[in-house]
Amino acid sequence: MSAIVKHHAFAWLFVASTIAGSATAQNTEVSFGTNWVAQAEHGGFYQSVADGTYAACGLDVTIVPGGPQVNNQALMVAGRIDFYMGGTLDAFFAIEQGLPIVNVMAAFQKDPQVLISHLGKVSSFEGLKDLTMIVQDGATYYDWMKAAYGFTDAQRQPYTFNAAPFLVNEDSAMQGYLSSEPYAITSETGMVPDVWLIADAGFSAYSTTVQATPATISQRPEVVKCFVDGSITGWYNYLYGDNAAANALILSDNPDMSQDKIDFAISKMLDEGIVDSGDTAELGIGAMTDARMADFYAKMVDAGVITDGLDITTSYTTEFINAGLGLDLKP
Repeated sequence: MSAIVKHHAFAWLFVASTIAGSATAQNTEVSFGTNWVAQAEHGGFYQSVADGTYAACGLDVTIVPGGPQVNNQALMVAGRIDFYMGGTLDAFFAIEQGLPIVNVMAAFQKDPQVLISHLGKVSSFEGLKDLTMIVQDGATYYDWMKAAYGFTDAQRQPYTFNAAPFLVNEDSAMQGYLSSEPYAITSETGMVPDVWLIADAGFSAYSTTVQATPATISQRPEVVKCFVDGSITGWYNYLYGDNAAANALILSDNPDMSQDKIDFAISKMLDEGIVDSGDTAELGIGAMTDARMADFYAKMVDAGVITDGLDITTSYTTEFINAGLGLDLKP
């Protein structure tokens, strides 16, 4: 399968097929690079391809899956794709590096990064300080944990993408992704671990953002608006509506994915408020605020992750969000 998988949007449900077909032929081609292979965490974007939401406002969207050998952000900076699925911190780093990267919406209000411990071993996130921490080298969230909670380098053991060291050591905690490692551990061993979402402990980064270049924003604002509006609508429909067609596209793009993994991921996104929580109650999915950005930046400066004195307002814009779009689609 090609690294770039293109899906032509289906006709919009509420537009006559002849009109929709004509409109699609004239739609602007847009490419969106994701940060990993297709999964439920990309579901809102696949939803708007599958049900014609992007097509209805004039876009023919190509989803460009990411992966271990794919640098879609570099492709966006080079002008080879239009949008990229990034995060808050990489846009801060882009200021230091002089890269043209701007966040235009945040699909995730909470970062899905978790720490996993043996059931009942500790009673709080801070209690993890008493355990061996199996965390990969260079994890910026661990730098924050050291500054905010007093974790140490001495207690950290490098993560090798193998759960065995964690499983055999009850006095350890291991990094993971909310919908991945906890599910795999339970499925393969029957063990149900405790799962600690770092976002709930104060790691206030937005995640799964949509990024564009300043040139795209200034020269094609109507394209940005259509893509952002379509993505917001897509996430509401994916989480609260019929997502079967979107899931079919995800399964097609990623042969290693399965429906049970998708179902688990969706349930966790809903249960933990990954997409829809906090400011989204009034501002709608995709929300970002100046206060939240300033809070996270201050934490990263305090942790020694990022340089102080940056003008972080150049790393994001709220021009296309925070208008309450889609609130009527939530049950």
